[in-house]
Amino acid sequence: MTRKVLIIEDDRDIAVLIKMHLTDIDCQCEIVSDGTKGLATYQSAALSEPFDLVVLDVMLPGMDGLEICKAMRRDEHYVPVLMLTAKSTELDRVLGLEIGADDYLTKPFSIPELQARIKALFRRVEALSSAASTPPDQRIINHDDLRLDLDRHQLFIEDKAIDLTAREFELIHHFASHPDHVYSRAQLLDQVWGYNHDGYEHTVNTHINRLRAKIEKDPANPRYIQTVWGVGYKFGDS
Repeated sequence: MTRKVLIIEDDRDIAVLIKMHLTDIDCQCEIVSDGTKGLATYQSAALSEPFDLVVLDVMLPGMDGLEICKAMRRDEHYVPVLMLTAKSTELDRVLGLEIGADDYLTKPFSIPELQARIKALFRRVEALSSAASTPPDQRIINHDDLRLDLDRHQLFIEDKAIDLTAREFELIHHFASHPDHVYSRAQLLDQVWGYNHDGYEHTVNTHINRLRAKIEKDPANPRYIQTVWGVGYKFGDS
């Protein structure tokens, strides 16, 4: 199955390299080097043949990648975003995830990792599409005062809506679907992110900390996302 990918990257060499290697995994790529033109290309395609993925650089002429991602997330149609960031711009990575980027890669990156991340995003979209066929009585997950609405992609705690990024929602969904199961960081990378690379366990830590800050009354003594020392994390509802 051929996928349509929009690459918004002003470094021509990097953009061409990405296109070349995504072609190897059956992707049809379009390159745009300007942020404003990139958003216009995305929006124009959304009306007829939407893209399946956007590879988005943060630093762009015209409009930066963070603003583009914000605009994309205001659209009703959901397209995954892989954000590219410079090694020194940790703040951009955090902001990108907060406003709805699905994943990020730090430059310079390896081609096998790029391909693995993109394949994982495609698998995740397929899984979400498959989940849409789940019977209605299984579309709500309740644990005491925590409620996950899979149709609305929304988390409620004590009937208060909690604003989560796509990845944070997937993470709490995974935990809540397997209460009391203990997961290592490597297992979470594999099962939630869809890939596992040595040295990227810190990605799990970052998301766990940000998720706890949003859903726990006392993040230092979490009720929902609990640490099992020396092993990993588990979901607890009491």
